[in-house]
Amino acid sequence: MAHSRGEDTGGDPGEDTRGTPGEHRGDRFPRGATGRSAPDPRTGRSAPDPRTGHSLRALLTRHALLPLRLFLGVTFVYAGLDKLTDSTFLSAHGPGSLGETMRSVRDTSAVPWLVDLALKSPVGFGYAIGLGELAVGLGILLGLLGRLAALGGALISLSLWLTVSWTTEPYYYGNDLAYLMAWLPLILAGTPLLSADAWLRHRRRPPAYEPPASEGER
Repeated sequence: MAHSRGEDTGGDPGEDTRGTPGEHRGDRFPRGATGRSAPDPRTGRSAPDPRTGHSLRALLTRHALLPLRLFLGVTFVYAGLDKLTDSTFLSAHGPGSLGETMRSVRDTSAVPWLVDLALKSPVGFGYAIGLGELAVGLGILLGLLGRLAALGGALISLSLWLTVSWTTEPYYYGNDLAYLMAWLPLILAGTPLLSADAWLRHRRRPPAYEPPASEGER
């Protein structure tokens, strides 16, 4: 004798056993709080939650510029302090002095007018470069006015490339051009993470609106 659908399931013949609208087969096995899927009814094994891999990749992508930012910041701080504490570099004459370096590249520079400007006061120009590198390095490390700091670093690297390392052949032997290119991503992206800029932006953000409490909640 044939049985009805309701008798097969042991439930009320009038009961709808198809589940709520929008319910899918996967919904019967919700993901747990451990980041793994519920056991597969056929194998009894739990599969890793694919969202874990996606979140890790997203985290790495967000912090992709941090190594570059740390390298450029530390390098420019070191370069600035090295110049400011080197009496030989901060001299108008003599081997290793900035004045002697400028005179040696005067005729081969792409911008001889900039070399002439530096030669008017080699010591002052040396202090300007050292202080500029120090400010740029600290700014990019702290993430304070990150885009402006990156722009300053790019201008310093550009000026050194057009003067000191302009005649370097092949061009990829010169490090100033590489530094110039390295600053460009930070000019575009700024320092939105782990930075003073992010902290200041958070402080300036208006507080979230909270509706007034109703009479029953008072």
